[in-house]
Amino acid sequence: MRIAVVNETSAGDKNAGILSALDGRGHEIINVGMKERGATPELTYIHTGLLAAILLNTKRADLVVGGCGTGQGFLNSCMQYPRVICGLILDPSDAWLFRQINGGNCIALALNKGYGWAGEVNLSFIFDRFFSVQSGQGYPAHRQESQQKSIATLESLSLVTHLPFDNIIEQIDEEVLRPVLNFPGVTDFLDVEKLEDESLKSALQSRLRQNMPKRSHTHGATTREARTRL
Repeated sequence: MRIAVVNETSAGDKNAGILSALDGRGHEIINVGMKERGATPELTYIHTGLLAAILLNTKRADLVVGGCGTGQGFLNSCMQYPRVICGLILDPSDAWLFRQINGGNCIALALNKGYGWAGEVNLSFIFDRFFSVQSGQGYPAHRQESQQKSIATLESLSLVTHLPFDNIIEQIDEEVLRPVLNFPGVTDFLDVEKLEDESLKSALQSRLRQNMPKRSHTHGATTREARTRL
């Protein structure tokens, strides 16, 4: 599984803890968000919600791990976009149930509220339980068929109730899109020229050409840093 970690500014200092909790599980980790609280350039949860949606809709990531102070802002931000099913995960049982029942592709963590002594241990336990079960298999067993049908229904609803993602990229405010596409390492990792979705590729190419300033490489994920295979 390819997992993208997308920390925003208030939780940038929890980036190392997330990477540590994911270490040794056999997944490819893309560390493409912030690494320090308040560093420059800066991404808020508005930006990381969009970044999560871009990574999932371009199929560059199978799972996105993000969050913010409470997790609520990131949750609400990324759920504005199609093909994103996000869960607020506060403890291992949340992770276990979300994985089995909802089969989601995005995790919102509370990385300031309640993140005290042994917070990094809780993160490790969360991922222990998340990866211990099959995605979308259902729980309890007699609810399996109904819950799998609900997952498919939600996926269909997501496409009906949102604009197509290429239209979103075409229309989204530059103040939201610019910091995401300009964040060091993001466009390198997206490798837009190789996207299979021609409409989405065209939309991203167009926005990248629209007066985007030269990207800084002073902070964030470089190509080497963005692709960390664990």
